[in-house]
Amino acid sequence: MQEAVGSRAEWVVVIPVKRLDHAKTRLSTRPAPQRRALALAFALDTVRAALACADVVGVVVVTDDDEVRAAVAALGASWVPDEPDSGLNAALTHGAEVVRRGSPAASVAVLAADLPALRPAELGLALVAAAAVPRGFVADAAGTGTTLLTARPGCELDARFGERSRAAHAASGAVELHPGPVPGLRRDVDTEVDLWDAVRLGIGIASAPLLADGSASSRAMTETVATVRGHDVVARTGTVLLDDGTLLAYDAAAFDAGGLRLLRPGQRVRIRLDVERGAILALTLSTFDLP
Repeated sequence: MQEAVGSRAEWVVVIPVKRLDHAKTRLSTRPAPQRRALALAFALDTVRAALACADVVGVVVVTDDDEVRAAVAALGASWVPDEPDSGLNAALTHGAEVVRRGSPAASVAVLAADLPALRPAELGLALVAAAAVPRGFVADAAGTGTTLLTARPGCELDARFGERSRAAHAASGAVELHPGPVPGLRRDVDTEVDLWDAVRLGIGIASAPLLADGSASSRAMTETVATVRGHDVVARTGTVLLDDGTLLAYDAAAFDAGGLRLLRPGQRVRIRLDVERGAILALTLSTFDLP
């Protein structure tokens, strides 16, 4: 008998993990072996959090990477090959079909594989909210992407991940979920700024050791863009908002380093960020290059 929408559901989580050699290319300040190690660690922390969630009865990883397969199996997750090997959405459709062939009444939840700060309780809050709708999704921290997509029994997954997937999933009829404060669920990691924010939230036991020594340190510098929120003309200090909503302050030294005389709220700026401390080292207008 099918579960009624809104009842407490048991979920099978599907997590796609691409081949590690092709993962996390936007962490471009790091050598390829570090990016590979971090991609695996992010996936393992995501899998571990999902397995520890009380509402989850199983985790299936879709991957063609042998190292990923062995590592997730050691945690207690299952894996299936990436078929038909024609992109993320096709892989997720395949994973959901495999789950439902074995469990036709399963509720399926697709979870991004790069959520190293995810807490089991956060996922639980989202899945309780998802039980009330046929299809649901949680937007990422930036507000343009998707970190969780859910489908109740009898409902097609209809995954539409990719650029601006939040809008694509909403347009497909999926309901945006607002389960409360779930910062780790929303914090996927593609860039150094994302990674800094994940470290700030608290990352899992696979990722943390990689960011504790010099071989894969979070003490990297990165450049990104932001919007000025406020500027004190006398003190030469102020605050900026990153595009994901993170608020950062800059001091007089950072302002002076960019060679500027004045900033106004709403202006777009380029910033140089110490990722470990979340400290702005220099900023200038977005149309200029940092010295």
